[in-house]
Amino acid sequence: MLEIDPVLTIEEATLTAEAIASVQLPDGAIPEFPGGVINPWNHVEAAMALDVAGFHERARRAYRWSAAVQRDDGDWPAGFLDHAVVDQTRDANFSAYLAFGLRHHYVCTGDRTLLEEMWPVVDRAMTFVLDLQRPDGTISWARDAHGRRWDAALLTSSSCIHMSLRSAVAIAGTLGHERPEWELALSLLGDAISGGDHNFQPKRRFSMDWYYPVIARVIEGEAARERLRSRWDDFVVSSRGCRCVSDRPWITSGETAELVLALIAAELPMEASLMLRWVQHLRDEDGAYWIGATFPDGTVWPRQKPTWGSGSVVLAADVLRGGPSALCF
Repeated sequence: MLEIDPVLTIEEATLTAEAIASVQLPDGAIPEFPGGVINPWNHVEAAMALDVAGFHERARRAYRWSAAVQRDDGDWPAGFLDHAVVDQTRDANFSAYLAFGLRHHYVCTGDRTLLEEMWPVVDRAMTFVLDLQRPDGTISWARDAHGRRWDAALLTSSSCIHMSLRSAVAIAGTLGHERPEWELALSLLGDAISGGDHNFQPKRRFSMDWYYPVIARVIEGEAARERLRSRWDDFVVSSRGCRCVSDRPWITSGETAELVLALIAAELPMEASLMLRWVQHLRDEDGAYWIGATFPDGTVWPRQKPTWGSGSVVLAADVLRGGPSALCF
């Protein structure tokens, strides 16, 4: 790797990736923490951090695990534990995110072998996801255990799906497959997100709804900067980071790292660098990041270091330094 922003050195980022790798199971799955649930979205986020650190074979094992447990209709159950499904919810965002991770792997390695191997998996996943697109362009967030569609569309979910669908379109292009229906769906989804938050079920307490349309680069330029300014004081605590929800005194590593990505997308690199510096108070000596801490007392709570949260910090640092991840976000 090239030099990461001085906030996070190469050695520190590698140590974080090693902490993630230590949790990975022999079959390639990456639980949230030792003995914890395997969430398909969190699993991909952690796998991407492995690629940033050069642990490409471990990342390939992670993606092959995803392929092995995909359902026939293209989706993934929302939670696995000890090789058993513990959450039958079929979340559209969880199912779409594999495409984002696979394109990230291709960008990091320059090797299209895994893309070719996983193309049928991506194709099935996008079929499932786009079957949930509504006439207004938004995407219902899930189907339940019985296959029934949840009618509500969520802004964070749809924004992240926009990123994943854009990656799926890029994968199709790389492999020479034509998917014009994906391109149309991407355009409709982008229009729905840029059309306003009122198109989605209200979740204004959650910081992700605030910054995810910016991470997805649906809202860009001055409009992106204005969006981030508009609720900065609701979510950001100076010298600590970003709250998960606006009405709780709790700073979280994952949301703070994702806000770094939003600030980079909004062309605010100084603020992004500062935010990445602030989140270091949640770094443990093994390189992993605590999920969060209360303020102003700084009590770590809960005593968990989720692999996806650590992964998000590594990804944010890589994007900030202009590494391979910057070509994906």
